[in-house]
Amino acid sequence: MSHLTQLTPVAQAVQQQLNPILNDFRNFVFVLWKHLRLKEPTGIQYDIASFLQHGPRRRIIQAFRGIGKSWITAAFVLWRLCRNPNERILVVSANEDRATQFTTFCRRLIEEAPFLRHLAPKKGTRDSALAFDVSGSMAHQSPSLRAAGITGQITGGRASLIVPDDVEVPKNSLTQTMRDRLSEAVKEFDAIMMSEDDLAQLGLGAGEVVFLGTPQTEATIYRALEQRGYVTRIWPARYPDEKMQVLYGDRLAPSLVEHLKADSTLAYKHGIEGAKRGASTEPRRFPDLDLVERELSYGRSGFALQFMLNPSLADMDRYPLKMADMMVLDCDPKLAPIQCVWANSPELVRSDLPQVGMTGDRLHRPMFIAKDHYLPYTGVVMSIDPAGRGSDELAYAIVAMLNGYLFVLRVKGLTGGYTDENLELLAHEAKRFGVNDIVVESNFGDGMFTKLLLPFLTRIHPCHVEEVNSSKQKELRIIDTLEPVLNQHRLVIDSKLVKDDHENYNHYSDELAPRYQLLYQLTRITKDKGSLAKDDRLDALAMAVKYWVEVMDKDVTRVQEEHREALRMAEIERFIEASGQGGNSCGIVDSFLGGVAA
Repeated sequence: MSHLTQLTPVAQAVQQQLNPILNDFRNFVFVLWKHLRLKEPTGIQYDIASFLQHGPRRRIIQAFRGIGKSWITAAFVLWRLCRNPNERILVVSANEDRATQFTTFCRRLIEEAPFLRHLAPKKGTRDSALAFDVSGSMAHQSPSLRAAGITGQITGGRASLIVPDDVEVPKNSLTQTMRDRLSEAVKEFDAIMMSEDDLAQLGLGAGEVVFLGTPQTEATIYRALEQRGYVTRIWPARYPDEKMQVLYGDRLAPSLVEHLKADSTLAYKHGIEGAKRGASTEPRRFPDLDLVERELSYGRSGFALQFMLNPSLADMDRYPLKMADMMVLDCDPKLAPIQCVWANSPELVRSDLPQVGMTGDRLHRPMFIAKDHYLPYTGVVMSIDPAGRGSDELAYAIVAMLNGYLFVLRVKGLTGGYTDENLELLAHEAKRFGVNDIVVESNFGDGMFTKLLLPFLTRIHPCHVEEVNSSKQKELRIIDTLEPVLNQHRLVIDSKLVKDDHENYNHYSDELAPRYQLLYQLTRITKDKGSLAKDDRLDALAMAVKYWVEVMDKDVTRVQEEHREALRMAEIERFIEASGQGGNSCGIVDSFLGGVAA
């Protein structure tokens, strides 16, 4: 190697001894795993190692959660520093703490692994959790290894190798605005990359960017990066069937393609007839039963993202419910306009509200509101989904109706189950919004929840309570109820509800919080059974909407004409009374109507 002449004689001797593991990164991984007292690397881990060493300059590694891609890449960073201590490597994560964990792990391995100790920083050089210089590196403004958060200070330094490790997480990619901001942030890597001349002076080849990640949303930035010249390699948790293989295209790891060519039954090896699934690609660490349990925990859509790295999830047709089909309004608890006109023009987008839908799916305000004609709601219903066990929420929705429009005033989820505090809160919410009827899901508990709730309602807000029972598949029931209403643009949602729904008021982890949001559930539900890990809030909304469906066949235009006629006749009556000629009302009315007609 050309850079050996820059090393001390001791370092050169060490490096000569390390040649067998420096020439092939897979050998380095094997030795390092042995030092860490881990089992021999699996086939996929060796495959990832090979792609790290021989992949193109700009590459994306997508492997299912738990495979160990961050550990392998930490080993890759150390391997690169062993080969040339003049490497300048930048590790970027969603936040600085996560990136620091990466560099701290590398620093500890340098201290503990005998074949890496020659890299330990010398006295007087940089040596911290955020950045350090390895022994043998030339003096440089940039450290040998540096950690940074994607939203932090990544400019100013230079790098020969940039490793964005899980820069996309639920917390920074949930809304379209967040995804746009993240997409712009990763463009900064091109400015940080060293020039060819600088790389040559350090004895280095071309600069590289290696993304490690698992898609966190259907509109993942990793798809956009492919349009910028990045090559994606995917290792899913299960062998895909023919349809999925077509969707993966050349992203699917060639080793898995070869396995499928040798044994096509791998794509259908497990599961019962009609619901067959592929065999595990890592049976030693993730047997089929383990994957089944994870799928039940994550839900099908979550499992498809996190474990199958499913690129087809960007297909909007799979998600029938769209935010753009509803209208957002600052709703009053008691009154509403008799008419709201829907439109989805760009100037109507509520950019002040979080947009958690798919790419291009935005919330809009109405194009027109009958501001001079507000009336009390025809009725207000509260629906309750009392599935408040374990990690499920006790969800409730309050939906009012006026002139065929449904106004969603409140949707929330409560933790703790059937506590007195929750029951009293529901009664106070019913009183605040003037609820006329309450519908309760009775599938669980055989009516027990209603019996618990009634004493609180009797004391705080007496109203009618009825129980409903559903036997239809939940996903189909929710979609069949909400889709027609949304397609007719008759659903109006309170802007405050949108803001409250986005807040993590139940203090879930950043990873879990989106699953509990109403609009996230609404835009991610499919007709597949178990498509959502959590659907309590959406189910409560569907129950309330279903209550009003029977009266929503009223013709909105006819109701408006009736309202105008009522106002007209009231004006006539006031005119008659003001004229003081009530006894000759017929002539006055004819004269008044003639004047109106004129």
